[in-house]
Amino acid sequence: MNFFGTMTKSNAVNVNPLVLAYVGDAVHSLIVREKLVHEHDFKAGRMHELASGQVNAHSQSQLAEKLLPCLTEEERDVFMRGRNGKSHHVAKNQTLADYRMATGIEAVIGYLYLTGNTERLMQLLGETV
Repeated sequence: MNFFGTMTKSNAVNVNPLVLAYVGDAVHSLIVREKLVHEHDFKAGRMHELASGQVNAHSQSQLAEKLLPCLTEEERDVFMRGRNGKSHHVAKNQTLADYRMATGIEAVIGYLYLTGNTERLMQLLGETV
């Protein structure tokens, strides 16, 4: 699902990788939250705790390590651009290495979402969220 249509791959490649990561963070959060709603009948506060445990720099860094061998060359290029992006922000209580890996995988998620490749997105995230 894309609310405003999809981008061509060439347009998406030209988006700043930190902007791709910005979108990817939101998409990843939504996927995790939706899965939690389908699996649990907890109150919102508990759901937030569970989601926050999966959508943070350390967890996303671990996700990146797991997914890196599965990425296509194109996805790996997006990952590297995101990981190497010059951010002036570091997540609280997270290492710089975790933050950079998380930014890389968020960029891939954002790229796949913006290009409408939700099938691939769910193929990558389906078993990990």
